[in-house]
Amino acid sequence: AYFAQTETLLIEQSIGKISAELICPYPPGIPLLIPGEMILQETIDYLQKVIKFGGIITGASDSSLKTIKIIQNLIYN
Repeated sequence: AYFAQTETLLIEQSIGKISAELICPYPPGIPLLIPGEMILQETIDYLQKVIKFGGIITGASDSSLKTIKIIQNLIYN
C-alpha cells in the first residue's frame, strides 16, 4: 500500500475504497486507518466527530478531512 499509485478523493467518495494514508485522531492518539485498510462509513463518521468536538487528525494529507488519499483502482467488494 505504501508504494501503490494513489489518488485524492472527497471523503464522501472514499467509502469502500482502500486507504493510502495512516490517519490518527487525537484524542485518543491511536491510528484509526492504516494504508491498505478499507474505508468504512463508520470510520469517517468517527473522524468527523473528532474534528467537530475539537480533536485533531494527524497523518492525513488533509487535516480538515475534506479529502483523503486512496489506493488507485482498488476496491474491496
